[in-house]
Amino acid sequence: MPDFFHELLHRPGLVAGVDEAGRGPLAGPVVAAAVILRQEDCPEGLNDSKQLSAARRAVLEGEIKARALCWGLGVASVDEIDSLNILWATMLAMTRAVEALTQDCAHVLVDGNRCPQWRWASTAIVEGDAKCLSIAAASILAKEARDRMMIEAAAAHPHYGWESNKGYGSAKHLAALREHGPTPLHRRSFAPVAQLSLL
Repeated sequence: MPDFFHELLHRPGLVAGVDEAGRGPLAGPVVAAAVILRQEDCPEGLNDSKQLSAARRAVLEGEIKARALCWGLGVASVDEIDSLNILWATMLAMTRAVEALTQDCAHVLVDGNRCPQWRWASTAIVEGDAKCLSIAAASILAKEARDRMMIEAAAAHPHYGWESNKGYGSAKHLAALREHGPTPLHRRSFAPVAQLSLL
């Protein structure tokens, strides 16, 4: 289970955890979250969002928002994903998430193997959402926020099953893409969408 080991390494000063949701889908934005937790008032059961049920994530999202010192969200749009590529769009979303924090941090812990080019001292932690409580909290906020966006988008584009697949390339999504073509929320730089756009 994640713990505060990495946060404590980089104190004194506030330490934020950052993670993203939505690098792999064929449609929708990429969303990042940044969280500065209070060690003395940390919700129990924080973990990599992929290891939690939807019901548990929803409960923890509310607890994180209520009990964290501060938190922020950052979004990179489909147009930004297509113009920058998904890696740099993800870095942009992470930067926006840290900028959205109401308190500045001394260090940022980033899930993954590289950090954005930004003004904060930072450390990349591979599988950080399973090791670091702040990153785990960020993973929950990012996934919950993005899932809501895709459920809302599904109402406007009902053929693709986004309410369940959240924009990932499920069989239903790919079949609808072949039948109905891409929407403005599809990432045209991603191969399955780009190939259909050429037909």
